[in-house]
Amino acid sequence: MRILSNQVKDHLNQTVCIEGWLHKKRILGGLTFINVRDRHGLTQVVLEDKQEVEKLRGLQIGTVLSVQGTAIKEPRAPGGAELHQAVLEVLVPVTHEPPIEIDKPISHKPDNLDTLFEYRVLNIRNLAEQKIFRIRAELLKNLRSFLNDHDFVEIQTPKLIAEATEGGAEVFKLDYFNQQAYLAQSPQLYKQMLVGAFERVYEIAAAYRAEPSATTRHMSELIMLDIEMGFVKSHDEILDMVGDMTIFCLRKTYETFQAELKSLNAPELKLTERVPKITVKEIHSLYSKANNTDTTKEKDLLPDEERWICDYAKKQFGSELVFATQFPVEAMKFYHKINPEDPTTVLWGDLLFRGLEIATVPMRENNYDKLIGQMESAGLDINHPGYKYYLQAFEYGLPSHGGCGFGIDRLVEKTIGLANVKEATLFPRDINRLSP
Repeated sequence: MRILSNQVKDHLNQTVCIEGWLHKKRILGGLTFINVRDRHGLTQVVLEDKQEVEKLRGLQIGTVLSVQGTAIKEPRAPGGAELHQAVLEVLVPVTHEPPIEIDKPISHKPDNLDTLFEYRVLNIRNLAEQKIFRIRAELLKNLRSFLNDHDFVEIQTPKLIAEATEGGAEVFKLDYFNQQAYLAQSPQLYKQMLVGAFERVYEIAAAYRAEPSATTRHMSELIMLDIEMGFVKSHDEILDMVGDMTIFCLRKTYETFQAELKSLNAPELKLTERVPKITVKEIHSLYSKANNTDTTKEKDLLPDEERWICDYAKKQFGSELVFATQFPVEAMKFYHKINPEDPTTVLWGDLLFRGLEIATVPMRENNYDKLIGQMESAGLDINHPGYKYYLQAFEYGLPSHGGCGFGIDRLVEKTIGLANVKEATLFPRDINRLSP
């Protein structure tokens, strides 16, 4: 019966069977050593019999093997044990020489990213590269755990829709049985509708943005966590829920994957019990004063302001997470709620982490008449079939609510300390890449 690489040390002096891929081969002192990789890592195998070595003649890395041998304690081997008196069975021979060496460090330098993605099917077999996506899976697991524990219901909403959710030109259009359809930029309208049934909902799914940019921050297909919660008393209630969720997720991931994060040179995590909040107006003022410039007329934060305020929050508050709050009303979406205490601002905050916005966290306008007015002011056709059922939810009663759109790819990027959001994505899509 097959055992896995992490179980070999538990079967010392016993004959065991492992199965996996030929990961590395080397000759040392007249002996041939191979590493066999499975889903838990590597097993070192010592080939003493020349007939067994001959079975590998002409075969390349990636050959699928079954190996029987005696488990022997060896502190220098992966996992602290190796197989001796090994007998090989070639399950799937590989004769094509791979274009990259998967047992060597994979370069993430900017000029190597095209190569990285071109050979993704191979470099993902590199153990260090796998760590990125195991950490990604852990982050997602912890987000789900927090939300499930706080009475959120996981939902799935359509990605083929009749009207562009966020409006604007950054939308993919397609023909849908002779009708105009769009790929969803977010599940915004649906998650608000569902507050009327479940009060608290979340979705982790793809979103699509036709942004004609090739920056380190943007992709055409991204994975978003969207949440929505009803019967909220204030914007702070929403901000604190999203902040607490992020703190829980990061701390749990750093605890569980401490060794993996350290091996990837991830930054040390610095967080406080609650995410600090600074208004956009205050950030513009602080940044302008510190940098001898003037950004006070900007309706959004500049990328350099995001980086600067994160450094500021880390030094002043000991937190690598910070909220930028109270965005100017000129930047609002039609579903945002205007701040009743200051009508020049919107109840909207951005969650920043290590210099990058990872979540947009607004409160929604739930008054039907005000929402209609805001849609008309934004130039939207309230009679369009794409808005019919959305507005129906308000006609039949939605409580005060709000939520967030949270970028999973950006969270992974900044958790590990990568330089480009695409590095945190298995098969990224941007203006230059539609495959693999």
